[in-house]
Amino acid sequence: MYSTEIEVRTGRSAVVHDLTKDAEAFLTESTGGDGLLHVWVPHATAGLAILETGAGSDDDLLMALDELLPRDDRWRHQHGSRGHGRDHVLPALLPPYASVPVLGGILALGTWQSICLVDTNLDNPVRRVRLSFLPG
Repeated sequence: MYSTEIEVRTGRSAVVHDLTKDAEAFLTESTGGDGLLHVWVPHATAGLAILETGAGSDDDLLMALDELLPRDDRWRHQHGSRGHGRDHVLPALLPPYASVPVLGGILALGTWQSICLVDTNLDNPVRRVRLSFLPG
């Protein structure tokens, strides 16, 4: 298995950060061929999604999360900024992992699909993401 960890600066606002170019660069460094790219976010308040970006879907996702998980005082987990408890629920809806087939060293994503880090935590502006290539 070939694996590396990258650092992503997400800032102090909710964000959908496209990791696809990072994943493609990582695969270029690996041995290539067929296999599986596994992406892992070792954080209790971030998740991963495969979705279209740049055409509004990323903003729609953040809006849906705000409606589903309001940033208010209803959460039992209460430390950090107001409503931070909702950030700890996020990985149950958007898991901290994703696996994508790799064929001939190239991600087998569908048209318009991107691998995205979803971070709604206002208190942690820096994230780590582990990329692992498992040859097939």
